[in-house]
Amino acid sequence: MTIVDPEFRRSGRRPQAMALTRTLSPDSLASDPSSRCISAPDLRLFRKSRELAARYGAILAFLLIWELASRLRLVDASIIPPVTEVLAAVFHGFADGSLLVNLLVSLQRSGIAFGLAVGLAVPLGLFMGSFRHFEAVVDPLLQLFRQTSALAIYPIFILLLGLGEVSKIAIIFWAAFFPILLNTISGVKLVDRRLIEMARVFGASRREIFTRVVLPAATPAVFVGLRLSATISLLLLVAAEMIGAKRGLGFLIINSQYNFQIPLMFAAIVLLAFIGLVVNYMLVVAQNRLCRWEAAGQTKSAGREPS
Repeated sequence: MTIVDPEFRRSGRRPQAMALTRTLSPDSLASDPSSRCISAPDLRLFRKSRELAARYGAILAFLLIWELASRLRLVDASIIPPVTEVLAAVFHGFADGSLLVNLLVSLQRSGIAFGLAVGLAVPLGLFMGSFRHFEAVVDPLLQLFRQTSALAIYPIFILLLGLGEVSKIAIIFWAAFFPILLNTISGVKLVDRRLIEMARVFGASRREIFTRVVLPAATPAVFVGLRLSATISLLLLVAAEMIGAKRGLGFLIINSQYNFQIPLMFAAIVLLAFIGLVVNYMLVVAQNRLCRWEAAGQTKSAGREPS
């Protein structure tokens, strides 16, 4: 690198250049902050870290406050144990198999009930949304059943089906069925009629209109119902397993509370929350894959400047 003395520039004399050669090494870059520059991967990593901090910072702050409040005896540690003890209970629960066994039982129950609800509610919702007169006749009955609390009628399921697996799966199915059904009906009814008329003008058959216009347009509403139904399934799962069950996370929560195994109780609660987050994330990913046109439309709308 060549450095020219400013005095020679002002005097007008012929500049005498001093040649200064410097080897740019990682050490010199580290010692001289002005010579450093942020590369593209580092910039992407920085932005990603900032996004993660903005997204999950509140959760980390909550866990930190929880840990400090319990350690500093601001709350009763025998009732609300520190986060580290809860995580230790999760680890020991999986190590001795108590958590894993109950987790698999709960996943089996909720999975069967949720699968039955999806398999019945989605086709029925598509049918009822397509035939408005039939939907208008049945809708008052659906609204009556939807407003009936699943926990209130759980004793009826127990009387009819007993305390075994069938009653637990049935009550979870009952609670998960209506969000999927009603959101599917709404999704079909809200399809733009101009799209359907345009497809008819171009000679599309009724089957093609349903598969290429109605079904794609109703898919986002169906996924909204699926996400609501998945959350409700986990809630009803815990309630159902607290009554007459011998295995499952709900049973583990109530049994740990009776035996005053508070860290294990919190471990089961945290595990249920984690399962809910994972299921919701999987449904969001599936929705983004199946509804790419919707995500593209939202991106264009967000990027459009207001007039």
